[in-house]
Amino acid sequence: MIVARLLTTTALVATLWSVPAGSAAPARTNPFATASTLPYQAPDFRKIETSDYLPAFAQGMKQQLVEVTIIANNPAAPTFDNTIAALERSGQMLSRVSQVFSALSSADTNDALQAIDTEISPKLTAHSDAIYLNAKLFARVKALYDQKATLSLTPEQAQLLEVDYQQFVRAGAQLSAADQTSLRALNTQISSLQTAFQQKLLAATKAGGLVIDDVKKLDGLGADGIAAAAKAAADRGLKGKWVLPLQNSTQQPALASLTDRTTRQALFEKSWTRTEQGDANDTRATVAELAVLRAQKAKLLGFPTFADYVLVDQMAKTPGAASNFLKQFGPALSAKQRSEAAAIQAQIKATGGDFELKPWDWDFYSEQVRKAKYDLDGEQLKPYFEIDKVLKDGVFYAANQLYGISFKERKDIPVYNPDVRVFEVSEANGTTIGLMYFDYWKRDNKSGGAWMSNFVGQSKLLGTKPVIYNVANFTKPAAGKPALISFDDVTTMFHEFGHALHGLFADQVYPSLSGTNTARDFVEFPSQFNEHWALDPKVLAHYAVNYQTGAAMPQALVDKIRAAETFNQGYTTGEALEAAQLDMAWHSLPADAPKQDVDAFEAKALAAMGLETDKVPPRYRSSYFSHIWGGGYAAGYYAYAWTQMLDHDAYAWFVANGGLTRANGQRFRDLILSRGHTEDYGPMFKTFYGKDPEVGPMLDYLGLNTK
Repeated sequence: MIVARLLTTTALVATLWSVPAGSAAPARTNPFATASTLPYQAPDFRKIETSDYLPAFAQGMKQQLVEVTIIANNPAAPTFDNTIAALERSGQMLSRVSQVFSALSSADTNDALQAIDTEISPKLTAHSDAIYLNAKLFARVKALYDQKATLSLTPEQAQLLEVDYQQFVRAGAQLSAADQTSLRALNTQISSLQTAFQQKLLAATKAGGLVIDDVKKLDGLGADGIAAAAKAAADRGLKGKWVLPLQNSTQQPALASLTDRTTRQALFEKSWTRTEQGDANDTRATVAELAVLRAQKAKLLGFPTFADYVLVDQMAKTPGAASNFLKQFGPALSAKQRSEAAAIQAQIKATGGDFELKPWDWDFYSEQVRKAKYDLDGEQLKPYFEIDKVLKDGVFYAANQLYGISFKERKDIPVYNPDVRVFEVSEANGTTIGLMYFDYWKRDNKSGGAWMSNFVGQSKLLGTKPVIYNVANFTKPAAGKPALISFDDVTTMFHEFGHALHGLFADQVYPSLSGTNTARDFVEFPSQFNEHWALDPKVLAHYAVNYQTGAAMPQALVDKIRAAETFNQGYTTGEALEAAQLDMAWHSLPADAPKQDVDAFEAKALAAMGLETDKVPPRYRSSYFSHIWGGGYAAGYYAYAWTQMLDHDAYAWFVANGGLTRANGQRFRDLILSRGHTEDYGPMFKTFYGKDPEVGPMLDYLGLNTK
């Protein structure tokens, strides 16, 4: 994204911030004014106060605009160093404050941070426009681009010049003055609405938690689950009650175990309608307006739809390519869903039920089918997945076996919340790589889902090493209880750490091309690929031990996990592809389309897929689809499935070449994980895989390959 890229470029002169003249308070140095003196320039959360953000944003933007003006007005002829590299050096203070603020406003927010977010988002958008719509600056970039063949650039420099030029063009640098004015207005409106969406969703998700008055309604949840629900209620001041907080997705974890059908239905409906209550947190008007404004922006920039605008620099290149990829799953996936639904309906009847399968029944009864078919109980697995053991002897161990790296906990590094842990990462030869933060437990002031990002990005130009964090929303155990997690949570840990490896192994000169600064339909590839190692025999045996006895997971239980690995894929794959279809439908609207009725549009888009959406609802419906309305996945949610194709191809290569070995890991690191965006994604992948990506291994894994 343009703004994200601007806010990750770095290199500013330090300045001081002090309280207004006439105040009795002494002058104070803003902690973002200079690079932190902590190891790896890690943020010093002991010094950062809420009152620091707005002044730091203001000063950071001011400094970068001064730097950009100097670059644009340079009387010397443009060169790569005095123009392109100079832009890479600009904006260090803005980068520092943006990275920290982005982290906390998602993982540990409060009313004050949300107010700042509302105020600063449109200003950051205007700041981005002021740079990309600077005519003199673009003239210098274009002059270099037009003579790039004669500049004797390194491959990375040539790639950066190409990326910069295309970003200026896609940001509107070639538009007329009048159209640029219109674009600035659209960008400001879009930014403000995206922030409003996120804040409404966070509030609605918190308010939507299901409050239970009678503990009997929680039968099946287990003692630990009930204790966690009691704690969630106590945290909200609801003494003598229980609360099931909502996760970000449609389905909720408790639906798999709650025996009371009315409780399941109530929890599902709380999730399904969280942002559709007709109150201040109803997001539907925001969604409809965003869709219109994005379509108008695309038209202004010369694209038929916003999807066309977004995909031009992705691996798929066009909406048609992405849609054709999704269509490959259609008939076989629908058949698999019907088969799974029939098995679940039979299970309902076999256990005395006399009702039609509904979405709130699926997880509960599919878990029974799983147990009957594979004799596998998710609760039976949890004693083998103590989170610290999974992290150190699973996630870290796999990384060590593949890449030779090691991890040492650093308790001297300040954190933003007591839940957070920090580890230093080192090469096999002892050379340090960077820092990793882990923030795993759910909080009401944390956005839903799981993610990875940087506090500090890697760059040889700036002399910085990566400082990376992983965030998740696992259910925190009650005091004194063991920190046991589900196998889905284990998979999430491996997934997000795959992103972290992509950032840790970054080896670029220029920050804009470093690490995970890649296309949406490529960035999920390393993370999904890393999930495979959770079930690798060598890795699983190393971390899956009973937290009480220390005994390894019995081989019979391991075999059950493997046998059940592709169980319920009609549901799991279907809910994700339905969400991808919703995303693509919204962002394929032309600029002259009227503002949509969100519920009617959603129903029509889902019906067009031919899937069992009455029983398998989308993972996210339009009104709480944070990825596309508040995050960076607009017209890009298909990327999860696309990169799943890449990850299955890569894993097939590993299996064919000896599996988990240091040699294979090093090859993957050298050709994928360390490359950032230093070359086009198709050739990069082909160099590793030996041919273009193919969907066959993924369809085989999902049981959908009918050829």
